This record gives sequence, structure tokens and C-alpha cells, in this order.
Amino acid sequence: MIHLESKAQEEFQKSLATCTNQEIYQLLLQLIQNRSKHLAKNHSKRKLYYVSAEFLIGKLLTNNLLNLGLYEEVKEELASYGKSLLEVEEAEQEPSLGNGGLGRLAACFLDSITTLGLNGDGVGLNYHFGLFQQVFENNKQNYQPDEWLSEPNWLTKSERSFEIPFGKFTLTSTLYDIEVIGYHQETRNQLRLFDLESVTSDIIEEGTIHFDKTNIKENLTLFLYPDDSDRNGNLLRIYQQYFMVSNAAQLALAEAMERGSHLHDLIDYVVVQINDTHPAFIIPEFARLLTAVHGMDFEEAVYITRNIVAFTNHTILAEALEKWPLGDIQEVVPEIAGVIEKLDKKIKEEFPQQPHVHIIDKNNIVHMARLAIHYGFSTNGVSKLHTEILKENELKDFYEIYPDEFSNKTNGITFRRWLMAANPELSCFLDEKNGTAWHKNGDLSALLTYQEDTEVLNKLYNIKREKKEQLKNHLERTQAISINENSIIDVQIKRIHEYKRQQMLALYIIHKYMAIKKGQIPQTPITIIYGGKAASAYTIAQDIIHLILTLSELIEKDEAVRPHLQVVFVEDYNVSEAEYLIPAADISEQISLASKEASGTGNMKFMLNGALTIATLDGANVEIAELVGEENIYTFGRSSEDIVYLYEVDGYDPRYYYEKETIQPLVDFIVSDEMLQLGSEENLSRLYHDIKNKDYFMALIDLEEFISAKEKVYEDYENQVIWQKKSLTNIAKAGFFSADRTIADYNADIWHLED
Repeated sequence: MIHLESKAQEEFQKSLATCTNQEIYQLLLQLIQNRSKHLAKNHSKRKLYYVSAEFLIGKLLTNNLLNLGLYEEVKEELASYGKSLLEVEEAEQEPSLGNGGLGRLAACFLDSITTLGLNGDGVGLNYHFGLFQQVFENNKQNYQPDEWLSEPNWLTKSERSFEIPFGKFTLTSTLYDIEVIGYHQETRNQLRLFDLESVTSDIIEEGTIHFDKTNIKENLTLFLYPDDSDRNGNLLRIYQQYFMVSNAAQLALAEAMERGSHLHDLIDYVVVQINDTHPAFIIPEFARLLTAVHGMDFEEAVYITRNIVAFTNHTILAEALEKWPLGDIQEVVPEIAGVIEKLDKKIKEEFPQQPHVHIIDKNNIVHMARLAIHYGFSTNGVSKLHTEILKENELKDFYEIYPDEFSNKTNGITFRRWLMAANPELSCFLDEKNGTAWHKNGDLSALLTYQEDTEVLNKLYNIKREKKEQLKNHLERTQAISINENSIIDVQIKRIHEYKRQQMLALYIIHKYMAIKKGQIPQTPITIIYGGKAASAYTIAQDIIHLILTLSELIEKDEAVRPHLQVVFVEDYNVSEAEYLIPAADISEQISLASKEASGTGNMKFMLNGALTIATLDGANVEIAELVGEENIYTFGRSSEDIVYLYEVDGYDPRYYYEKETIQPLVDFIVSDEMLQLGSEENLSRLYHDIKNKDYFMALIDLEEFISAKEKVYEDYENQVIWQKKSLTNIAKAGFFSADRTIADYNADIWHLED
């Protein structure tokens, strides 16, 4: 028994009934940390280090209670004293350790690694203010530091620290640990977050995210992805990345030696998975440490490094395949620059006639993905389509060199977080109909036997209604936004980027606005909800936000349209907001330009919670469509093959599509008098001219098909019996996308850890 009442008396000298939510949160945090200490650390000869720039872990209270098997007991005891666990969780600060899908994937993976009883820790940085706190002012995105490190929190200071040698100075790191608890597991892992004691918020300009980028000792772990639009920003990114990987490599070597390694056998003790290119500096760092610090021959050090580092590629976007000027690396970490030059020399000697595979190109630019592929033993994509594009197009030269080292590991999500915690109503119903084995094996397929069961279909409908009401109450309470809980909830939540095509959905909104103005009233009101942040240096993405917010205001002020259409942009979107939005959604917007989204994981979360997907055949949407069948998903748009070809031949002309009579009025509306009265002429005009004349991610090429598909979705929603059958099928087929399955695949094919 937990006996929170006695703990409240002991800690605060008062009854649980009179404790604040903050005090109860503190009690529960202490309870969880005490319980986790009694779990043994996972142990095996070979240990995984999952190194990532982001770990978007979200709030941990409910997730940890679920994994420890304490959730129901705590919830019931709190209720008996008039307290709500949901309200207590709101006292917890959301950790600002990530931004988007990359970081959320890493968080899901840590949960699954631990749940499967594998010996693996996450390694990253302890960002004091994350990316930024998003604040909307005058229909624009503004930036404030995201302060999350107030006490109490989940961080525990470790005694470990390492010397990190930069070119001009050496810094001493501090390590903080967060315990990672698996689902009903007797063992635990950790998220290891490195920091500097000298970092201070004093250098941040008040009310902004601006600071002196040259003051490395005081800024190194302040922000995730600091603005790199100037050279000082580029240098700071290199400082951050090297600090992360040097700590990770030194940690891996130290722990391996503690387990008995003499380093010549390091392959038996260590495997490192680098999550995209941000941690790729760990390759030359391992080579440096093994030679300069531990006296190993360079060739042996390279051999060992090449057999312990595995690389996950998350993109085909050129901008995201990191490249750094060699001179910048030489300024920050000259020793590492020297190692990279030696590694590049070996590649150039082996492939003298293939400049596209050289690590350092003719302009002295270092290509981090090339470094990771040449000097890692595994390269994997994150969806079936993405991996094929890598092999056939983007990384074809490398695939021809290392065909046996490429594989696919389709992404997954943890059902504990995204169903059991986020949607306990649906989770309990699935337990009733499906049993509880799905908590671990993810298999929900038995639900298919209820496709013709009216009672089950009605129950799914009622659960969705309840989640809509919860979303409505949450948005009213936290953002002063009122939505119609009886409307269709249509959601696009993800990082704001042109290839994800939030602008295409905005053009559809304009289409719908115009249709309603003409008297074409939808049978059921529609609420379209956005969420996501634009990078501070990404001008067009910020313009897209401005367009959406201006449209939202325009529609809200139009009494003829407002009852039938609402557009909401959730401010400062994060994991906690997603836990309300995803279970309430009827429609999941997965409309990226085909061939550009590596996988997606939001698409899986929506599917698991019964939303129907409107999608291009991109990323993991392809696998969703294969699983649920074409009648249970709404697909549209050009194929990935078509899009890849158009880029190859420079064959896309947005003016051709703009001049169509169905499209031109929608694009022109961006700079209409109605919009300019409410919005910024600079932002709207810039976006208008970009879409009309450039449209690099082809919002216009699929727009007509998208409009038709959306009208079909809304039409189908009116037959709720058929809609709920489609929803049931999506839930039942979601099991493949369990992160437990993904991690089991990684372990079987790449890591080879002992259970």
C-alpha cells in the first residue's frame, strides 16, 4: 500500500485533502524515485548508448506510475481525498529536452529498451531552456526562454564528470541522470544528461532568447538548436555537439572498463546508436580517445570505432544532412578536425574517383552523414519507403559500397504513453474486449471481431466524445480558447516546415471559408487545429504561422462562418498538449510532400487512438495504408517516384498550378484586403510570392486532389456507423507500430544485447 495520507502528514504536517497539487506532485515524485532505487540497473556485458540531441520525454509522473503498476492505486487514493491525479500532473513542468519527432522517438525508444529488459542508456544534453517557449503576439510567433528546471524535478546529480578539451580551453562537465522505468520491469536504465556548472541565464536578454553566442562557458547548454544563421551560431552548434559526444564516448569507455574491458575488446562491451547526424562527431572522438588517451594504434582505434557505432538516418532533406566547414571544426576542436582529415584521407585513397562519397569535399566542407556511414557498421532508415529512397536515390553510392550495412527499422511509439496514459478511457475498454496482453505485445487485432457490434461502435463514439470534451475544457482552462466539442476535430500537429505542408491545409481552409460564404454549409461544424513551432531562423515557416493565425482571426470575426468553421493554433505545442489533442482527433493530417517525410510517428499515435488519416503516400503512411486497407485511409497526391523525378529534372513550375481557376483565388486570398486588414503585409506578401513563384515543397501540385479528399472525409464522417468501423480497424491494426517491436528489431539486427 502507498498511504499518501501518512506521507503528507510526515512531509507537510497536514492532510492529503488540504495539500496543494504541487505538494502532492512532490510526494509522488519522491515515491517514484524511492521505488525506482529498488529496481536493479540493467546489466549485460554489452551495453547500448543511444546518443541523441533530443529526448522529448514529456511529463513523467503518469507514465512512471503506470510503468510501476501504481497508477490505479494512486488515482483512487487521491480521489478518496477529493484530489485529481490529472490536476496533480499539471503541477509538473514539461522537460524542454527536445522539439519534434526525433526527440519523441528517442523517448519512446528509451521506454521500450527498458521494458524489454535491455541494457541501454540515453545520452544527451541538459538544456536549461529547451528550444523556446512559443508565444503568439499580433498573429506572429514570438520567443521566450522555456524555464523548466525548477525544483522539484526528476534530475539527480551524478558524481561523474569529464574533461572536455576544446581548442581554446577545457571544460569540466556535470552529469545529471533521470531514471528510466520500464513497464512492469524489475530493472531500470537511465537518461544521462550532461551540463556545465558555469552555464547561466544571466547572459540572456530579458524576455528574449538572444544571448552572447561567443561566451561558450556560460551558454553551452542554454538552448536546444541555437540560431545558426551566423558563424557564431554555427560554431556554438559544433561546441554543443562535441561536448555531447565527448561526454558520451568517455562515459562509454569508463563504464566498459568498470565492467572488465581492456578496450582492445571494446566491441564486446559497447554499441552506440547515433540518432541522426548531430552525434556523428562521436566517431572521430572515439578514435582520438583510444589513441591519444589510451595509447592505441590508429588503425585499431578506427577498426573498433567502426564496429561499435551505428547510424540512424532520419531525413532525405539536404538541409538536415549536416555539413560543417572544416575551418569551423578546426577552430572549435582542432584535434577532431585532424582526425576527420585522417579518416577522409583513407576514404579518398579507397575511392579516388567517387567525390560524392568523400567526407571532406572540394570546398573543405565536412559531410557528417558520409562520416557516419563510412565509419559506422550499420545505417538504417525509419520507414520502408524512406529506406528504399535512401538506397535508390539519396545514398545510392553508399548503398552500392556497403549493401549489407543498410536496413530498415520502421519507427514505433510506446502504447503505454500514447494509449494507456493519454487515453485511459479507450485503454480500459480495450482491456475489457481484448485482454491486457497488448500492454506489452501491442497486439490489438482481436478488436476486429467487433466490427459489426453496434454496442462496441457506439462505445468508441462515446469515448471520442468524452475526449473532445476533455480537450475543450483543457483549452479553455489553459489557453482561453473555446472549441465546439460537437464538431469534427481535424488536427495537424508537428514542426512547422514547408515540406510538412501546413500551408496546403491553410489553402484548403481558404477554400472552405469561401464555400461557406457562398452558402455551402457543412453538415457538421469543423474545427481545424494546428500545433507546432517554427525555427527562429526559418522565415517562411514563421510566415506560414502568421497566415494561419490571421485566417483564424478572420474566421472568428465572421459571424456567418464562425458557427461552421473554426481554426485554432495551439500555443507552445508540446507532449502534454498532444496527450489531449491526439485522443480527441477525428482526422489526422499527414500531408507531407511524398518522399520528404522519413517516417512520422504522430501518424501512428493518431491511428492508435482511432483517428482516420488523410495522407500522401509518404513515410510510414505507406505502411499504415497497407495495414488498414485503402477503404480505411484517405490518400491523395503524387507518388514519391513522381516527386523525386521532378526534383531531378527541375520539372515543377508552380505558376502552371497557380494559374488554374480552382487554385488562383485561394492563393490570391493570402494578400486580399480582408487578410491585409488583420495581418502583416510583409509576412503575407512574402509567403504569397513564395508559393506562387517558388513553392519548393510543392503545396500546389497536390492541392486539387487534397481538396477533393478532404471533402470526401467530411462527407464520410456523417455516417457514424461506417466511420466507427474505419476507426476500429485503425486501432486494431496499430500493433505493428509499437516501439517495443521496433526496439526488438534493432536489437536482433544491430545491437545484439543480452536480455
